[in-house]
Amino acid sequence: MSDVVQNGMPGGDARHPHALEKTPARTPDRGAPVLEVDDLVVEHRNRRTGEVFRAVDHVSLRIGAGESVAVVGESGSGKTTLAMAATGLGTRGEGDIRLLGHSLSSVGRKQLRRLRPEAQVVFQDPHGSLDPRQSVRSGLRELRSLQPERTSWIEDTALLERVRLEPSILDRYPHQLSGGQAQRVCIARALLMRPRLIVADEPTSGLDVSVQADVLALLKEIRATTGAALLMISHDLAVVRSVCDVVHVMYHGRVVESGPCETVFARPQNDYTRELLAAMPGARWRSRQ
Repeated sequence: MSDVVQNGMPGGDARHPHALEKTPARTPDRGAPVLEVDDLVVEHRNRRTGEVFRAVDHVSLRIGAGESVAVVGESGSGKTTLAMAATGLGTRGEGDIRLLGHSLSSVGRKQLRRLRPEAQVVFQDPHGSLDPRQSVRSGLRELRSLQPERTSWIEDTALLERVRLEPSILDRYPHQLSGGQAQRVCIARALLMRPRLIVADEPTSGLDVSVQADVLALLKEIRATTGAALLMISHDLAVVRSVCDVVHVMYHGRVVESGPCETVFARPQNDYTRELLAAMPGARWRSRQ
């Protein structure tokens, strides 16, 4: 699986004059289930003590094509473990995970390899996601060699235009990219695969506020123009509210509250959700009500 990228061109405004165009029609009809997680349990065992820790405790969620769903909670709540299990990259325990209707517990290795390009992950650390020995161009060339049929729809320069990066970025190495540029490169790599699900795991963590806004706007634009579903993993409720339609609040491995973002933000029912909202700077969310 690929990763994501961040902000813009060197020296300031990351906006590119070319708008993000629609990708070739590979996405399913809106409303069709892209990801279904039913009663998932994931446990980890401490190798030293043998103690078992339940990271995900009977969690269910559904994402249709074109939908944007968030999983929020503090560090250690189980949200990233859930996302990795749901995309076939992490441990799966009890319950069922269906990606595009295929149960990950019953598909073989070959079929799982065919499914994985459909779900692309944008990780928190873009520089850690990129091979330091490869230029941006070399990294894209490697992806194209692995998936020639999926990636032949667009040239490198046009792909970078879609994430608002200049063609000169192609010859740079990860250490020569800003955090925002690196995150955008990762987004471009994900977009190249024409996924039906993009998982964004804390994609704006550690970025400047202005860069965060630009990355979030890009993710919203990609979702709107490609029809890809978006699963956002975040501890930042302001980020979630700006991008997602539905939110699941996780606490100690369990979902304690779910619903449309506006409803959960305006009328939280769970004490933990209220605590998360209370911890937010008031102007960041109350001003939008």
